[in-house]
Amino acid sequence: MANDKKIRAGIVGGAGYTGGEMIRLLLNHPDVTISFVHSRSNAGNPLYAVHADLLGETEQLFTGDLSNDIDVMFLCLGHGESKKFLEATDVAAHVKVIDLSQDFRLGETVKDRTFVYGLPEMQRDLIKTAKNIANPGCFATGIQLGLLPLAKAGLLTEVHTTGITGSTGAGQSLQSTSHFTWRANNISTYKVLNHQHLKEIRRSLQLLQPGFNGEVNFVPVRGDYPRGIWVTSYLQTDLSLEDAVKLYKDFYTGHPFTHVSDKQIDLKQVVNTNKCLIQLEKTGNKLVIHSIEDNLLKGASGQAVQNMNLMCGLDETAGLKLKSIVF
Repeated sequence: MANDKKIRAGIVGGAGYTGGEMIRLLLNHPDVTISFVHSRSNAGNPLYAVHADLLGETEQLFTGDLSNDIDVMFLCLGHGESKKFLEATDVAAHVKVIDLSQDFRLGETVKDRTFVYGLPEMQRDLIKTAKNIANPGCFATGIQLGLLPLAKAGLLTEVHTTGITGSTGAGQSLQSTSHFTWRANNISTYKVLNHQHLKEIRRSLQLLQPGFNGEVNFVPVRGDYPRGIWVTSYLQTDLSLEDAVKLYKDFYTGHPFTHVSDKQIDLKQVVNTNKCLIQLEKTGNKLVIHSIEDNLLKGASGQAVQNMNLMCGLDETAGLKLKSIVF
């Protein structure tokens, strides 16, 4: 599909956070044109009526209609809604589907569509030939990128991990835990040791290290900020810090968005980018892995565009050379 003709993209569920990020990315993508942005509740309204920052960027309207005259369809729907949508909608066989929900991350199928798990640092070659992609979860992306090199080397043991996420991770629908007055100057945990992303994490780790049967003990934390994920994982290992750093840098060679830092990292380095940054520490017999990302970009819409680039034979970084917000 990589030629002079622009890729025609349709966005379903364009009013939410991930839909808004998808619009922003594709409006500025050199090889893509947005054919439609679907939203039943906003049909006929300009995109900037919901995403106010798009005022002056586009006059395009939300639509309640769907078209198969596209190459790629992004499903920015809530969990459980993507499968219902594909069951109820006649999406042409030639249309590539990239789903941002959790509906197909564990190998689920719908009609004749099977989905490849879209973590490029693990399955780039499979993604290049895929017709349908299950985009990874935001926490799952950050945790997995921190552990994949160890799994590939067969060195994973029981993992303890804590992940802090910004309020946008909860979605745009108002909840008691996303009110500013509750979230500001506050911190809380949720779904401790039982988060839904653990299933896809374990599936990936066992794909790389089939004998891994240790626990991944995950404590998710709500952070007092809008966007970004900070993950700290640790496990026991005989690897020296120098050997661990070499292992990680070798693993991520050639992957344009995941980088291993020799210095302390901070969240502002990745906010508004499609990067994941990793930093390692060694204390006694424990290796500590910090991995950070923007939950709406590398953890959602940015990674979906990265997958589209790979599927369509484009430069993997096309439309994703974004500026971080460092102050």
